[in-house]
Formats: sequence, C-alpha cells, structure tokens
Amino acid sequence: MLTFTQNCIVVAAVVVASLLFMAALNRIWPREKRRTHNDLIGWQLSVLGTTYAVIMGFMLYAVWTAFGEATLNADLESNSLVNVYHLADSLPEPQRTQLQGLALSYAGGVINEDWPQMARGHVPEKSVEINKEMWRAVMAVRAASPTEQTAEDHVLSELVALSQHRMTRLMQSTYRLPKVLWCVLLVGGILTIVSSCMFGSESTNLHALQVFSFSLLISLCLAAITDIHRPFQGLIHVSDYAFRRAQQNMQAR
Repeated sequence: MLTFTQNCIVVAAVVVASLLFMAALNRIWPREKRRTHNDLIGWQLSVLGTTYAVIMGFMLYAVWTAFGEATLNADLESNSLVNVYHLADSLPEPQRTQLQGLALSYAGGVINEDWPQMARGHVPEKSVEINKEMWRAVMAVRAASPTEQTAEDHVLSELVALSQHRMTRLMQSTYRLPKVLWCVLLVGGILTIVSSCMFGSESTNLHALQVFSFSLLISLCLAAITDIHRPFQGLIHVSDYAFRRAQQNMQAR
C-alpha cells in the first residue's frame, strides 16, 4: 500500500503527465486545426465524462460501503466477545475462569497479532486458535442448575456470533477489487483525460486549467479507491479501537 507521500507523488505525476501530453498535442496538432472539430470532441468528452463519473461514483460508494461493513463487523465481534466474558460469570468452575481468560487472550491476540498481520495482507491465525479453545471450554461445561444451563445456552449463542464475525473479518481482510474493474477505472480515466486534452480552446491557460482539473480529480478519486478498498490496510483502515475498548471493559472487572 502507498503512503501519503507516495499518493501525493502519484497524483502530481498524473497531473504533470496530462499537462505535458496537452502541450505535446498542441505541437503535433495545433489548436487552430482542432477547433473545427470541437463539436465532435465536446460531445465525446461529455459522453465519456458522464459515463466515467457514474462508474467512479459507483466504485467510491461500493468501497466505502464495504469499509463501513468491515467497521461494523469488528464492533459486533468485540461486543460478542464482551458478552461471552460476562455470561461466563454464571458458568461453573473451571470453565468460568478458563473462558474469561480466553476472552482476554482473544482481545489481546486480535490487537497485537491479528491487526498487524491483516495490515501486511496476511491471514491472521491467533484468534482462530483461541476461538477453538473457547469452543472446547464451553462444550466441557456440565450445568448443574437451570441458571447455569441458561448461561451456557447464551454463551453458545454469543460464541456462534463471535465465530461468524471473525470469519467475516478474515474474508474482508483478503478482499480485493477485481482486476477487470481496475482496468475499467484506469482506461476510463485515461480516455477522459485524453479527450479533454484534444479540445481546441482559444485560451491555452483556460485549456490547461481544464486538463489540470480533470486529471487532479480523477487521480484523487483513484487514490481514494486504492486506499479504501482494502479495509484493514493502507492509510485509511478499520481501527482496532473496538477490541481495545472491549479489553478495557473486561479488565475493569
């Protein structure tokens, strides 16, 4: 993933390359000769620009929605973990102490191991192993009273939810935009910028401002999609705050 500085360099490079292409085109195909084709070029730019704007808007919405879903799923996973910890109070020993210890280990493992591994694009394993131990601990419970039986049922329900949210998080951490969509975004951006460069404007400065605006907006949108489409990587990523909050909640007991 690119850093903030690298993103700025890429955006600047796209803008400069677009302006250089416009300058080169003015030498090869003078503005005066292109001006007679402005109606056709303007129609082409209008169609390309509108189509690309719809595609870009849809992609930004899609990646931001996926980012929001990943954030919500992490919150739900941490809530299920806290519920397991508190419900274990009504379980018999030794499962009570064992399960609460595992819940604390789970939160620590997610914060210290899962999140850094997901940031590097790896599939984390720590929470998977602890989750298995939690299941073994719950299945070993022998309820001796209706209260313990009810607590065991609720713990099982929350443990099922915890496992589901964990699996969803692991899937979201490996999510990537398909290459065909990146191809559409890149080709569409290039065609839109090239079309804006072809316009035969009487004012070179006004034309340069138009090309600058198109290239800057397109490159910024592409940089945003690049950073957001991997929810657990890059500059903009899902925070582990939910698990830190859950850890503090459990340790406060």
